[in-house]
Parts: sequence; C-alpha cells; structure tokens
Amino acid sequence: MTLATLGNWGVYGHDWAVDHLRRGILNDRIRQAYLIIGMESVGKETLAKAFIAAMLCTDPDPACRPCGQCSACRRIVSGNHPDMLFAEKEGDDHALKIDAIRALMGRLALKPFEGRYRFGIFPDFDQIRPQAQDALLKTLEEPAPHAILILMARTIESVLPTITSRSQILHLRPAAIAEVETVLRAQPGVDADKVPLWAHLSGGRIGWALRAAHDPEALTQRTAGIDLLEAILRGNRTMRFNKAADLAKDKDALATLLTLWQSYWRDALLIGYDAPMTAANIDREDALRDLAMSTAPEDILKALQATNRLLDRLPTNINLRLALEVTLLDYPGLVR
Repeated sequence: MTLATLGNWGVYGHDWAVDHLRRGILNDRIRQAYLIIGMESVGKETLAKAFIAAMLCTDPDPACRPCGQCSACRRIVSGNHPDMLFAEKEGDDHALKIDAIRALMGRLALKPFEGRYRFGIFPDFDQIRPQAQDALLKTLEEPAPHAILILMARTIESVLPTITSRSQILHLRPAAIAEVETVLRAQPGVDADKVPLWAHLSGGRIGWALRAAHDPEALTQRTAGIDLLEAILRGNRTMRFNKAADLAKDKDALATLLTLWQSYWRDALLIGYDAPMTAANIDREDALRDLAMSTAPEDILKALQATNRLLDRLPTNINLRLALEVTLLDYPGLVR
C-alpha cells in the first residue's frame, strides 16, 4: 500500500473495503445495512464516516467524493451532520437500550435534511442484548428507501443471525506492521525513533497507533495495563480476587485492557515455542522471555484462552466480578 492509493477516504489499511464500498456507490448498489466487524481501534468508525461522506459529499465529480472540503464532508468528520445519527448509550452500564434504538429508528424514518440518505450508526452492536437487536428488524425488513444502518461490532458471534443475514458484512483485519509504520511516518510531528515501537504495540490497529503517536496518555495507559498484569501474576489468590472486584467496576475499560493482555499472552506463547514472529510488546521482551522460560506452554495457552473467553462473554449478561475471578485464577503463578 502507498498513501497515494488511499484517495480522499482517509482510511488506512483497508483498501479492499474502500474499493468495495466505492464500487457500490458508483454502480448505485447500496445496501440497507452494513455490519463492520473488527477489533477495537482497527478503523471501524473511520470507515463508516468515510463511507457516509462519500455518499453525502456535494462535489460535482462522483470520482472525487468524498472531497474532504465541502460543508457536508467537514460536518461528517466533526460528527455534526444532521443526516448522520448515532445511537446513544445510556444507563449505568452505558449500553444501548431498546427505547434508544426505537427513538433512533423513528428519526431515521424521517426524510433526509440535505442528501438522498440518512444514516443510523450503532457502535458496539455486539454488546446489545438480543431483545434490543430485535428492535431493528422492522426497519431491516421494511426499510425506508433513504435509511441506511451501519452496525459496528468487535465480533459477529453476539449479533443475531436475523441481523447478519440482512447486512453487508465487512471484516476489518489488523494491518501489517510495515503498513502501520508507513502511515505513522507520514504523520507530521511524529517522533520517528518511536515509530517501530508504536507500530508493534498497535498489533495492526492503525487507529491505536495514530492516537499513541499524538497522545502520550495512550502509552501511559498501556504501560499501566501491562504493569497490572505482571503484578497479578506475582500476586496470591486474595490479591487476584481484590483486583477482580476493582476491574469489574468499569466494564467499558475492560475490553481495552483484556485486548492488551491478549497480546501479552500471545507474545509469551510465541516466545515459548520459539516462533519466527516478532512480539507485539517489544519493550517487554525480557519479562516475556522470563515468563516463557518459567511457565509451561500449556499454562500460557490456558491463560490466553481464558482471556479470549472473557472478551467474548463481555457483551453478554454475565456476573462480571465472578467471570474475572475465574479468569485471573486461570493465570499462572499461583501455588497449587
């Protein structure tokens, strides 16, 4: 990939998805619903906004849309376009509720203010309970000609089959590390010496890499997350139970933390098996090597699988504290 191939969409690492959506627009083959699947910060919302901009851009040349300069494009980037509607989370669990979904469906049914279409965007759709997902079915079965739904989810498993069967599914994969480095080096004001570290830590998530390059707090939070995991591995049962209680208080932050831990366990497994692949957490290689040498590969795999299970179960109605306790007890380091 070269930056010249990205056009005006501003989407990095997913050229195939941009090409697919662009062809659909140029050939007037627009679906009523799109389901964008991918890990956190892989580019789901960036792709969604670029697609909407391409649809609502007012540049007279269709090949130049989105132009990035017209009023419609600028308002879409800022999130203030009247025909781009976001489903709002509410309640203590910050989840999408049935009432909020129905309210958005009512607004989506109204005629567009400016263009041919109105867009309803649903982030974290895999965290919505099945009853709330059902609230979309009437719109999907009898869609208004101007209404387009864009659903975003980390995994497809928690999305109802009745939703997936009516949606165009786009699976966004992590970008190659070299591709992440190319994007970072093209950014103004980026510390070139830190580009390899950011690219590896991103795990192919260009959105995370871009934030890290411009926001020191991103690296600070990531360092704190790894420090916490290493402290847990040194802790006893009581300490692990206490940490589970603390972590269960913030479900929104937990997915980010578990994704980070997932990369740590994957690195330990690669080192344990002497795999010919570079670790993502390259600044923690000494600790990872010590862990791989002192822990049986099957125990590292068990920890990775436990982390994966909890990530998959986060969108469901689980006892979060209990699930965390079980996961942390599956991590190595305890005296059996």
